[in-house]
Amino acid sequence: MWMGVSSSCKPVPKWGCNMAESPRIHIGNQTAFFAAPLQPFAFAVEQGFDAFEFFPNGSGDGPSWSTADVRPETRDFIREQAKRFDMRLSVHASLTADPTTPAGLRVLARDVAFAREIGARVVNLHLASADPEGFGRAALFLAAPLQAAGLQLSLENTIATAPEDINQLFAQMRSRDRARAFAIGLCLDIGHANLHESTRNDYLGYVDRLSTRVPIVHVHAHENRGDCDSHMTLFTGPAGENPAGIEGLVQRLITRGYNGSIIFEQWPYPSSLLSTARDRLRAIIDAAQSGKADRAR
Repeated sequence: MWMGVSSSCKPVPKWGCNMAESPRIHIGNQTAFFAAPLQPFAFAVEQGFDAFEFFPNGSGDGPSWSTADVRPETRDFIREQAKRFDMRLSVHASLTADPTTPAGLRVLARDVAFAREIGARVVNLHLASADPEGFGRAALFLAAPLQAAGLQLSLENTIATAPEDINQLFAQMRSRDRARAFAIGLCLDIGHANLHESTRNDYLGYVDRLSTRVPIVHVHAHENRGDCDSHMTLFTGPAGENPAGIEGLVQRLITRGYNGSIIFEQWPYPSSLLSTARDRLRAIIDAAQSGKADRAR
């Protein structure tokens, strides 16, 4: 039991995949500020998800949790469960973890330590700095120690981030330090892309404007209707009426050789909406990968 939540952690059978033919794309869910962190994690284990993301808040504004709240034995438990059930873990750093400020670096160091101790693969940061060049330099500074700890750094587009901003940032990082830049990738948030002023209700247009030299290493999946960052569960918004956008996204990811996680950024009621979304998304991925394999024969 942790923070009032207990779980038997008995998983349902996992989805299979043919590693010889296609890279494995993991699907998972995420913690919520208003729920004990182990509750969504236990759900992921029990439902056979093969990815999970921890997103601490810790701001003190309303319900929240911080990685500092997680005891060592709980970190061990998370790592053991993820290893046992072959789950790919990621940590979304706190929104206050700005690597361009001393206070933000302290928060980030705490979140990175948590990521390392639970056996996560990815640490994700919002691209929300007022100093993009300084942010790029800070990301390069972080890349080497994170890579040495077995962690991939991903930088996430926000609502205000244009595709060209991302292209420019990654080009600048490559020009400064190609080796370190190679250890940094993009977290593509399709909900944020759908709200950018130049691609409102057209997240595929956003993806198409990203340079092929920008590696997509992580994906956040949630829906909206172009009006606000509502974080609707996949297939409960526009994709539920017409899945063509999600199908196009999957095709683009497969073309790029994507083998990271797709994280559902919500904890809905009922939680079974996540399982339904996972099943539909997995079917789309399987169909797209099967079609690619057939064309290669």
